[in-house]
Amino acid sequence: MNNLFVYIEIENGTVADVSLELLTKGRELADTLGCKLEAVAIGEKLSGIEKELAKYGADTVWVADDKEFAPYRTLPHCSVVCGLIEQEKPQIVLFGATPVGRDLAPRVSSTLHSGLTADCTSLVIGEHKDMKSGKEYKNLLYQIRPAFGGNIIATIINPDHRPQMATVREGVMKKEYAAKPGNGEVKQIDWKKFLKDSDLVVRIVERHIEERKINIKNAGIIVAGGYGMGSKENFQLVHELAEVLGGEVGASRAAVDAGFADHARQVGQTGVTVRPKLYIACGISGQIQHTAGMDQSAMVISINSDPNAPINKIADYAITGDVNEVIPKMIKYYKQNSK
Repeated sequence: MNNLFVYIEIENGTVADVSLELLTKGRELADTLGCKLEAVAIGEKLSGIEKELAKYGADTVWVADDKEFAPYRTLPHCSVVCGLIEQEKPQIVLFGATPVGRDLAPRVSSTLHSGLTADCTSLVIGEHKDMKSGKEYKNLLYQIRPAFGGNIIATIINPDHRPQMATVREGVMKKEYAAKPGNGEVKQIDWKKFLKDSDLVVRIVERHIEERKINIKNAGIIVAGGYGMGSKENFQLVHELAEVLGGEVGASRAAVDAGFADHARQVGQTGVTVRPKLYIACGISGQIQHTAGMDQSAMVISINSDPNAPINKIADYAITGDVNEVIPKMIKYYKQNSK
C-alpha cells in the first residue's frame, strides 16, 4: 500500500513544531493503514536530521540538501515535492498550515490535480459509500475542519484522486515521541531531474524577519477575554487576572476585531491553537471557531452572564455572572489565599 508523506518545514536548521506534530499524527494514521510514514526534508545542512524525525516515527526520510533550498523559495520546493510525489505516489501528504505550507500545498495540489483541505482540526481514517453509485471506499482520509464561519464541522473526503492532501494548524495535533521510533532510513532525492532553470530565476537578496513579541502557544495558564468584556478598558481586567496567576492573555476573534486585544493573542481557528493546563474564558460565548483552538486545555473555567453559553458545554467549571464583577473578586481572593 502506498505510503504517507509529511512535508518537513525547516528554518535556520530547526524543524518546525507543526512538522513534528504532523509526524506524530502521521504515525497514528500510517499504523491504521498499515503503511510507512515518510518525511520529506528539503533545505540546507540537513545532515543528521533523520535522527530527530525518527523519534517521531518516520520510517523514511527523503532529503534534498543544497544551498538552493534555503531559505525557502516557492518554485524549487514545489518542483521537488511534485516530482517526488509523482515518483513515489503516496496516498496521503500532510503540510503545516503555516505561511510556507499555505504557499506550497495549494501549488502542489494544483500541479497534481489533487484535492486539498486547509486548516484541518482532525484527521481520521474511515470508510465511505457513494449513495448515488453505490461504490464503497475504504481507508479514506477524513479531513475534518470548521466550515461556514465555524457554524458547522465539515468532514471532507477525496475518494478518487491521489494523493489526499491536507494542511493542519500548529498546535492542533499533539507532538509526542513515537512508542516505537521509526527507522529513519535516509533516501536522497534526485532533485536535479525535477528542477527547471525557470525554478531558480527568483533570488532572495535580503531577508528581514521580525521575532514574534507575543507568544501564547506554550503558556501553561491563559486568561482569555471576549467581546463580552464590553470595552478595551474593561479588557484590562483580563490582563490583571493573568498577571496575578502568572499566565498569558488570550482573546477571541470578536474581541480582537473590536480592538480590545492584539491579533497575536487571538485563540481559535483563525488565531493560535493552545493547550494550557488552565484556560479561563471571560465573556467568551464559545463558538466553534474559538473552541477549536482551546478545547484540548487540561482545565477550562468559563465566566459568562449567559448560563446557556456554548463555552459552558466544554467548561470544567462555569461561573454565571458579570465578568466585571467576577474577575475583581477572583483577583482579590486569589491574593488573599496565596499569601
